[in-house]
Amino acid sequence: MPEATNKRITGIGSALVDILINETDRFLELLQDIKKEKGGMTLVENKDIELILSKTAQSPAIVSGGAACNTIVGVGNLGGDARFIGRRGDDSYGKTFESQILSCNVEPRLSVSSSPTGKVVSVITPDAQRSMFTFLGASTELAPASITPELFEDTAISVIEGYLLFNPDLMMAALKAAKAAGSLIALDLASFEMVNASKTILIDIVKEYVDILIANEDEAKAYTGLTDEIAAIKLLARDVTYAALKVGKKGSFVSFKGEITQIEPVVGDEPVDTTGAGDLWAAGFLFGLANGFSIEKSGQLGSACGYEVCQVMGAQIPENAWEKIRALI
Repeated sequence: MPEATNKRITGIGSALVDILINETDRFLELLQDIKKEKGGMTLVENKDIELILSKTAQSPAIVSGGAACNTIVGVGNLGGDARFIGRRGDDSYGKTFESQILSCNVEPRLSVSSSPTGKVVSVITPDAQRSMFTFLGASTELAPASITPELFEDTAISVIEGYLLFNPDLMMAALKAAKAAGSLIALDLASFEMVNASKTILIDIVKEYVDILIANEDEAKAYTGLTDEIAAIKLLARDVTYAALKVGKKGSFVSFKGEITQIEPVVGDEPVDTTGAGDLWAAGFLFGLANGFSIEKSGQLGSACGYEVCQVMGAQIPENAWEKIRALI
């Protein structure tokens, strides 16, 4: 790790507003022209977002989101030194986004666009699975030339959102700037669709830049071609210092210097919604690493954050739950 005095975690990714609705599997079937497969993430146009919302009678919940942002908001709520880099629209959604992350102790480094703020409709089915429909909006206008090492100054770990692979120039600018600033680089593989679409460039990026690689079971299968957990994490760890494989209710596995540690899950109530579970797991785990905690303790924080976010709609853990998590520190 970088120097012990250097504990900041900086994230870069899409500044998005999450629009959350509870719906049925039948509702998803009505959206087959937009999305063929349940789960994961599909890129859509703003008109598709409007179409989806027009088909539901549910009242949506609206909160700040985006994969890297969810992680950084988690770090801020844990009491960490947190910063987020992105681009929002000059609209009510964008202003809400910025005020919400500020309230979670995150330093925003946001440029502002005349385009609409990006948004994600997450359709949550009774099994707590979520299918995401993403309109990236202003977030796509984050210019590679604007991403400088100064944005990552005094950063221990830079969280690079896997979805940036849809914009390879921006991904490379972020990787190079974070590395030039002396930061470790953590990459969450984000979704199996993203891995499948970017496999060739992704493997080269991991080998050259990434120190911490994080994946769930579907993403690990897409990346490695393996379903066996131990075999998969060994291959995930091949080119990085830390590899983490999240296996849902079974907990997680972390590889460090060839040694694999199994992290037990938090056992309790059934999940209400899995939105943000992986992002918040990463928040706890990376906060632990940045603060010099053991693999076991870092993983336990990740499990606690992942569990608590599954007890609510969306990726915003309530303060009473954060108090329980911070007590573990």
